[in-house]
Amino acid sequence: MVSEFILVGFSTFPLHLLPAFFLLYLLMYLFTLLGNLIIMATVWSEHGLHTPMYLFLCALSTSEILFTVAVTPRMLVDMLSSHRSITFVACASQMFFSFTFGFTHSFLLMIMGYDRYVAICHPLRYNVLMSTRTCARLVSWTWAGGSVMGMMVTLIVFHLTFCGSNVVHHFFCHAFSLLKLSCGKETSSVSLGVILVCVTALMGCLFLIVLSYVFIVAAILRIPSAEGRHKTFSTCVSHLTVVIVHYGFASIIYLKPKSPHSMDSNTLMATTYTVFTPFLSPIIFSLRNKELKNAIKKSFQRKFSSLSS
Repeated sequence: MVSEFILVGFSTFPLHLLPAFFLLYLLMYLFTLLGNLIIMATVWSEHGLHTPMYLFLCALSTSEILFTVAVTPRMLVDMLSSHRSITFVACASQMFFSFTFGFTHSFLLMIMGYDRYVAICHPLRYNVLMSTRTCARLVSWTWAGGSVMGMMVTLIVFHLTFCGSNVVHHFFCHAFSLLKLSCGKETSSVSLGVILVCVTALMGCLFLIVLSYVFIVAAILRIPSAEGRHKTFSTCVSHLTVVIVHYGFASIIYLKPKSPHSMDSNTLMATTYTVFTPFLSPIIFSLRNKELKNAIKKSFQRKFSSLSS
């Protein structure tokens, strides 16, 4: 019976490249933490940003920080270490947290799409439909839903028997990599069940986001002036860009055919979703959202002026 797993990760890469990869991913990880913390601090300090949209953005930043904390530090340590084993319990914990925060991120993107739909298609009822209590309830449901999904997938995978190889061809305890190591008659049905659960949840979120934007685009096209259409659509640009990046990279990774001869490229592709996507998200929201960008500038100017005085 398997009591620990060995994470292959970047161990197949040439040794002279590992310090460069370590530095690159460390800087991206630190920038992800810093960028999301700046967004959260700005929203908290600026009373003009105490609106549902920015409440959801704070929750999204929190989920991104927790997701990267669950995955990236372990990957960075293993890059420069010769001891890449992880205990059974630690592996299950990492899978639970990565799935929990990953699904929470998708659910929050769906809720943010609904928020933009209500703001544009039902502006007069916005304060009623998106009250503070409703927003808090929606955020709570996203976290609860992410926790349920994470627990469900983790229990399904670790209910299996691992009696063969303990070498995981990934840099963290990824469900589909672990399923390949399980043995028993029920392995194929469990693998199909995990795939169906994940795909149904993620595609359901994507479908509702797309549906929201169908109604949003229809409402924007009814606005008579070009300036009004542009101003209204600009409130959705940052969210829409993050959705495209999030689902775009996920599709490239999971729909791309895996080849045993291109393990290094598969590892690099996986980092686009676990490291690069969280790195891009605060940049997109900071640069594409004028209100948030101005608030961050104002906050920094206030800090510098107080320091200089």
